[in-house]
Amino acid sequence: MKLGVICDGISRDLAHAVDVMDEFGLDHAELQFVGDKEVGDHSAAEIAEIDALLRDRGKPVSCLSRHVFAGMTTANRPGDALHVKHMDALKRVIEMAHVVGAPLVRIMTQKKEQILWGKGGAEKWNVAQGAWDTMPPMIAPAVDLARAEGVTLVVETGNGTMVNSNYTARRLIDELAARDTLKVLWDPANNCWCHELAWPDGYEELRGGYLGHVHIKDVQVDTPRATLEVRRMGQGQLAHLFQPMADAMRADGYDGVISLESVYHPGDGDFEAGFRACVGMFKEIFG
Repeated sequence: MKLGVICDGISRDLAHAVDVMDEFGLDHAELQFVGDKEVGDHSAAEIAEIDALLRDRGKPVSCLSRHVFAGMTTANRPGDALHVKHMDALKRVIEMAHVVGAPLVRIMTQKKEQILWGKGGAEKWNVAQGAWDTMPPMIAPAVDLARAEGVTLVVETGNGTMVNSNYTARRLIDELAARDTLKVLWDPANNCWCHELAWPDGYEELRGGYLGHVHIKDVQVDTPRATLEVRRMGQGQLAHLFQPMADAMRADGYDGVISLESVYHPGDGDFEAGFRACVGMFKEIFG
C-alpha cells in the first residue's frame, strides 16, 4: 500500500523531513505545518518553494491538513465571523492544493457534545438537543466549494470533535449526500477515545466508498480519568488490531495513502526519535 508521513511529525524543516523519508523509503508527504506556518498561511513564493522541493525529491503530496473548523462550537452558525474565517482558510488551502497537486484537503468538525442521540428517556434528559443538527449546515459550504474546485475533502475522526468515530463520519457524509466529495480521514487511535473498536466494527463503517485517507499511531486511553497516552507503535491498545486493519484494506483494494502520524516521543520530547522507533513496524504491517 502507499505509505507516507505527516512531515512535521519528523520536523517542520521540510527538507530534513524529506531526507528522513528517503532514509526509510516513504513516498507520500502529508503537509500540516511547514516552517513556522500552517498550510494555508504560506505566501505564493513559499508554496512554489515547497512544491519545487517535493517534486524534485519525488514526494507527491497526499493531503493538506489544516485544522479547518477545529475549535468551533454548536453556538456557531454558517456565515458568522468564525465560520467565514475558516472558510477563507479553506479557500487558501485549496489554492495551495492546486499548486502542489494534493488530491485531498482535511477538514475537522466542531467541539464534541458527548450524547447526540438517545432513547428510553435519554432523548429527554441526556441528549444535547440539536447539537448534531448544527453541524451539516456548517460543513455544506465547504463541500460545495470543494466540489466546484475539483478537490476531495476528508473529515478527520478526532478526539474532541463532533465527528469522533467512523459511524459519525459516515452519518455526516450521508446527510450531506456528499460521498463524491467528502470522505473519511480515519484515525483509529483517535476513535479509541469513544471506544469504537477499529476492527472489525470501525472498518465496517467505511465500506462502500467512504474511506479517503488514514492516520496511524498507537495510544492508550483512560476515558474515566480523562487521560490519553501516545505509545510506541505496537505497545498501545491498537497493537493487536493493526494487522487485521491492514489485511482488510488490502483485501478491499484501498488505493489511498496511509500516513504515519509521528506524535510519539520516548519521554524526552524528541519526536523524530519517536518516528524512528515506530516506522519499522509501520512499514512491516502496512507496506
